[in-house]
Amino acid sequence: MLGTINEERFRLRDLNFRLIIYVIVLSMIGILVVYSATINEKSTSLVSTYVKQIMGVGAGIILMIAVSILDYKKMLRHAWIPYVFAILLLVYLLLFGREIYGAKRWYYFPLLGTIQPSEFAKPALIFFLAFVASRLKEKISAVWGILLFFLSAMPLVFLVIKEPDLSTTIMLLLITVCALFIAGVSYKWIVAFILIMIPVCIFAVIMVYQPEQTLLNKVLEPHQVERINAYFFPEQFPEKVYQQSTSVMAIGSGGLFGKGLNTSSLESVKNGNFLSEESSDFIFAVIGEELGFFGSCVIILLVALIVFECFHTAARCNDTTGKIIAGTVGAMFALQSFINMGVALLLLPNTGIPLPFVSAGMSSLLSSFLLIGMVLSVSLWGRKSKRGSFS
Repeated sequence: MLGTINEERFRLRDLNFRLIIYVIVLSMIGILVVYSATINEKSTSLVSTYVKQIMGVGAGIILMIAVSILDYKKMLRHAWIPYVFAILLLVYLLLFGREIYGAKRWYYFPLLGTIQPSEFAKPALIFFLAFVASRLKEKISAVWGILLFFLSAMPLVFLVIKEPDLSTTIMLLLITVCALFIAGVSYKWIVAFILIMIPVCIFAVIMVYQPEQTLLNKVLEPHQVERINAYFFPEQFPEKVYQQSTSVMAIGSGGLFGKGLNTSSLESVKNGNFLSEESSDFIFAVIGEELGFFGSCVIILLVALIVFECFHTAARCNDTTGKIIAGTVGAMFALQSFINMGVALLLLPNTGIPLPFVSAGMSSLLSSFLLIGMVLSVSLWGRKSKRGSFS
């Protein structure tokens, strides 16, 4: 009986308090920046974007703590529940959801705003892939094992791309690749994947430079093709690259320490109404302009510390599923942050990827805190004492 009780205990000192501090500090900065970015907005919902951001952070912290105390190993046997639930949400969205700007991505709640279910597909997929890896074990490098791993992600990938939401689709695929790598797939497959992707990328660039772009137009939506063309041929599509060009100028105008939060300057991106998504997709432009190079570096440092703590938790975990959860979450935050900042700096084509814990959006906030809760659960339950039981 005593052995059973010991196995159910965890050591509070194993909880990664550094990760909690980094996340909360980044979220607090996010609240201030969102307030500054939306100070002139005319909200049509019951609460303003700024208030919703505060509510999202508060609810997210509670969700993070609640998830962190659950033993991920015990919960893993029920991994199919959030996976199926995410599929049902996306199916219902495609069938009965409201179309906004040519896409069905959001559930709309009167007076409150929108919820984007594809954001919750990310934690559901990571958890389910960890479950699949636990069943495959050493067979993960077999051809059928790799196929099964990717097939597990395909329902969510297919439903999200049908919305259409190419950026989240790419994130789901990257999550799958990262999880497969952390699961211990043979390096031969990794080398093969790199060798395959090189000609694929070259072929994709060639398609962009084709006059008619027939194949590109068949694969992607018209607005997605326009964004790619605007990136490669900015002089031909100045109106399509306008927001990114404005973002780069805003970041550059911030100098070393920025113009200050809540600046009243008419030349700022928010007061001049130069960006349409300054509180979400282009939040880094507001950070660069108002907090300057120093503030931007603080944001990048906090994101890097969060990613490091996720990887550190994965490295200390003695369980493969825990490594997959923590490591994949860290990789996802790193990739998502890089894409968001890359778009704001015109290093990547324009795409709607939020900056974790900073961009406005209840769905992104709750999903990100849920993911951190999963990592904290790994830090609590993923290490055993020398006697083989949790103490």
